[in-house]
Amino acid sequence: MSRDGAYLAVDIGGTKLSCGIVSLGGQVVSHEVCSTPITGVWAALAGLVGRVQAAANNHELLACGVGSGGPMSDEGDKVSALHIPSWRDFPLRSSLAQLTGLNTFVDNDAKAVVLAETWCGAAVGCRDVIGMVVSTGVGGGIISDARLLDGHSGNAGHIGHICVVPNGRLCKCGARGCLEAVASGTAIAAMTGRPAAQATPQIVEQTGTYVGRAVAGVAVLLDLRLAVIGGSVALGFGEPFYRAAQAEADRHTTISFARGVEIRPTGLRADAPLVGAAAVARRHIS
Repeated sequence: MSRDGAYLAVDIGGTKLSCGIVSLGGQVVSHEVCSTPITGVWAALAGLVGRVQAAANNHELLACGVGSGGPMSDEGDKVSALHIPSWRDFPLRSSLAQLTGLNTFVDNDAKAVVLAETWCGAAVGCRDVIGMVVSTGVGGGIISDARLLDGHSGNAGHIGHICVVPNGRLCKCGARGCLEAVASGTAIAAMTGRPAAQATPQIVEQTGTYVGRAVAGVAVLLDLRLAVIGGSVALGFGEPFYRAAQAEADRHTTISFARGVEIRPTGLRADAPLVGAAAVARRHIS
């Protein structure tokens, strides 16, 4: 009996860890999720991945793809996710390769999302787009002229560390006024004393405004036509967030070639992180 080909997909976030089986067409066949522990992150991740892989009897796993918060060294050999303090130069790729026995490919989680959205989401056919994750942190990935931008060390697209509030709140990266320091779920909770899910309409609008301001800067810099934005904060805030982001982007993209940049929610919604992780593997083996 032949088995269908599929990818083992792993998403590593500051709030949750997830692992799933993703088909060659980009559908999440099965998945499992657990909270990201304060300590023992690798043990929790290894257990999660092992359970999902063991249950994948009907699929031939072609490779393991991983999306993780960064920064990281090129190809994910060493990962120092800002929202996992115990991971500093953690050997993620080699550890997962040894655990799974599969060729393993690691990239930034937001770069993974933009790969997913251009594969089978809201940006199919778009050659110039930024994908963003506004969640526990804020990340980004950029497709320019139909190619994913990697940068010198593989960390291109870190829009969360663009300054949107000069001399603003201190960010975990050490700078002040970063988008992540004012628009992430972590920042919103610190500023308001309650989780982002309980944010007031004013905070929702302010968060969208900051995100739109950052999108405008990238659109002007790289001549982009589209931004697809997902993550628990953005998707949870919904239409008021996207409306505020679009309005701010419009205010700051008055130069002719950037005018009309469009902001959309991710088409894959909650599946985007795992489909993105699979897309990381797909990029390398296709």
